[in-house]
Amino acid sequence: MDRFVSTYTNKIDAKGRVSIPAAFRAVLERDGYKSGGAIGIYCYPSLDAPALDAGGERLAQKIDGLLQGLPDYSNERDELSVALYGDVQVLSLDGDGRIVLPEGLRGHAGLQGAVTFVGLGDKFQMWEPGAFEQRRQRAREKVQDHRKLFGSGGSGGGGARE
Repeated sequence: MDRFVSTYTNKIDAKGRVSIPAAFRAVLERDGYKSGGAIGIYCYPSLDAPALDAGGERLAQKIDGLLQGLPDYSNERDELSVALYGDVQVLSLDGDGRIVLPEGLRGHAGLQGAVTFVGLGDKFQMWEPGAFEQRRQRAREKVQDHRKLFGSGGSGGGGARE
């Protein structure tokens, strides 16, 4: 598998460590930031949610692509650089597949006793479990509201199947 998919919830221990789900570690084995043989992840506060965005080199490449699309020295490029790269922390996985979540990142996402990991393809997010359940419900409602836009494929045929 080469995408972050599915949803997992793991406990945070007293030292602020949490295990990255095994399926996500497998993706990171191929795509993660590597330094001195250790695998790491890029992690930063989500720009539009009380969550953390995280991933490997593909995430960094997407950020690079966004920035390259903006004029050098423009305010937009500078602001996006500060918001993304300025807040990135590289978190190393220990031998047991855990990361230590720094207090600032935990505070942004309201993480205390557990973390819900949500696969989003080229990246994943980390959420406080109750906040993610609310987010998931909103997403499902929006999809139901707009489901006729999916599945027609422009053929004029029926909507999505249940």
